[in-house]
Amino acid sequence: MNLSPSTLRQRLVDLASARYRAAGRFAYHFARGKLGGDPMFLSLLERGLIPDQARILDLGCGQGLLAAWLLAARQSYEAGEWLTGWPAPGQPTDIRGVDLLASDIQRAQSALGAPARFEQGDMRQVDFGQADVVVIMDVLHYVDLPAQDDVLRRVRAALPANGLFITRVGDAGAGIAFKLSNWVDRTVAFFRGNGLPPTHGRPLSEWKRVLESLGFRVETAGMNGGLPFANVMLIARLG
Repeated sequence: MNLSPSTLRQRLVDLASARYRAAGRFAYHFARGKLGGDPMFLSLLERGLIPDQARILDLGCGQGLLAAWLLAARQSYEAGEWLTGWPAPGQPTDIRGVDLLASDIQRAQSALGAPARFEQGDMRQVDFGQADVVVIMDVLHYVDLPAQDDVLRRVRAALPANGLFITRVGDAGAGIAFKLSNWVDRTVAFFRGNGLPPTHGRPLSEWKRVLESLGFRVETAGMNGGLPFANVMLIARLG
């Protein structure tokens, strides 16, 4: 069955969020709202960024929405519900999620099983191990610049020669749009139980420079969902 992008999105939101019913009403409704409104999730599929049989490390995983989304995509594809012309979604062999917030990890563990697994930890300290794809969505700016540099070096070390790093950051050079997106991000963090932590942004040119110095080839894509924000997805490839 060939679906439209909007129909596929709704199908995947339904499949992914259904997993969170066992984790409580907050987890379920947060999943529906985030997956239904954030353009990055659908973009990962449209661009075919997640290869088949990949080991994925999701740092700052929250309640495991990326894992739920990727599993829902594969389920929909195998049921014949996909878009003509879109690449087949990869079937990960392992999805490891790490987050600082214990309540989020508990929700992830309640909702998702193999090949997903979750642990509480600080990305500044936890062992990254080895992965084919590392994802960090909207988290790097919560640690200071030296810690960001260290995390990025360790991401590079965790990847194979053809590895992929996907992140979304705010462009600190975007003026009022950056201030607005940063305010929204901190507000969401507050209601998720993270308080109001300080943030440490960089201009987009600086994000690219740091990643290129580590040997990545960097592609950028605006990821605002039509809103006046300064969010940018960075697709950083090795090899």
